[in-house]
Amino acid sequence: MTHRRHTRAIGPIGTTARIAVGLAAIAVALADGLQRQELPLGLVIIPVLVILGHAWLVRNHPGALRGVDHLGACLTTLIVVPFLIIPYTSDATWLWLGTSMLLAASRGYAGCEVLAISNWALRRSDTVCCILFTPIDQAEALRRNARRNHTTQASLEGQPRH
Repeated sequence: MTHRRHTRAIGPIGTTARIAVGLAAIAVALADGLQRQELPLGLVIIPVLVILGHAWLVRNHPGALRGVDHLGACLTTLIVVPFLIIPYTSDATWLWLGTSMLLAASRGYAGCEVLAISNWALRRSDTVCCILFTPIDQAEALRRNARRNHTTQASLEGQPRH
């Protein structure tokens, strides 16, 4: 089996933002103490359910999660938010989201954190636009591309690079 090398799709600001928000989400989960069922629910059961749902979706609709736009982000939010509100699942959901954000930061994943664990497990790179992080990632990409274009232009003209 060959392994594709994963390239980072986010820059240092997007990475730092995901780490900060991920740690904050975990802190929210831990703030009032986790109940006995919340740790396995947040670290095992929710991720496994997302992996199974993700695998089913891409098996039956192969292009379903390739570059999903803002509508997809809104739908994702509508699915996740109730689990943050329900007392039984709230802390577990914050724990899952926090660990997902930390994984997204470590892998350089530019999509919504809800797919970070399942993308890693399924060796995929599906993306759903993220209401919080996509604007940061887009701004960093524009800056990176502008810098790259400036460097290319300078080397074509024989000028020293800055």
